[in-house]
Amino acid sequence: MTALVVAKRDFSAFLSGYSAWLIMAGLLFLEGLIFYTDGLSAGPERLSHEVVAKFFYYHWGFAVVASVLLSMRTIAEEHRDGTDVLLRTSVGGDSQVVLGKWLAVMGVLALFSLFSVYLPMMVYVNGKVSPLHLMVGYGGVLATVSATTAMGILGSALMRNQLAAGLITGVGIVTLVVAWIAAEVTNPPFADILAYSALYNQHFEPFSDGRVSLGALVYYLSLTGLFLLLSTRVLDGRRWE
Repeated sequence: MTALVVAKRDFSAFLSGYSAWLIMAGLLFLEGLIFYTDGLSAGPERLSHEVVAKFFYYHWGFAVVASVLLSMRTIAEEHRDGTDVLLRTSVGGDSQVVLGKWLAVMGVLALFSLFSVYLPMMVYVNGKVSPLHLMVGYGGVLATVSATTAMGILGSALMRNQLAAGLITGVGIVTLVVAWIAAEVTNPPFADILAYSALYNQHFEPFSDGRVSLGALVYYLSLTGLFLLLSTRVLDGRRWE
């Protein structure tokens, strides 16, 4: 599959450069600092599963930030370097390029989550951690960043500048995160629509508690497919520019 060729190319580029490593190292440092001061230092009155849920609260946010920082360069950087047309015409079409770039970023984000495992494992010092809780929580995080990464690729396809792509993606994600606030001051049926679109409160909280939500998985995968499809359409439209 030609998308795998693009994914391997971009994934190798991420790991051979320094920007992805700096992003992961910086975010993991901040995440560890915040989790230690707020999660692990709460004292024995906080139960182990509550500490793990707190970890996923923070890891969710940092993983979403990482997805924006990594995805905003995917297509905008190709345009800057003048390789976007060559790439799209040599590997099998726009859909393969979009899918390959999404897979590459998801690979780096999987590494980011893997490198963070030591943080919830620190709960073992004074308590116990359920492996199933960790698996479900990380699964929810990866489901979320699959959608935000697809959104970032769309922003990178729309904007020819990386910073502009990151800004428009960030605005979109924040809008979805705070949608639950708008739902509280809006009348039905719009309140129900806004509440359902909330990226965190409506969908991720079950995962942070160790519970699988099939409805949330459908929501995240639907967003992923939608944004990847829109990215493909944007690239296809540029053929006529």
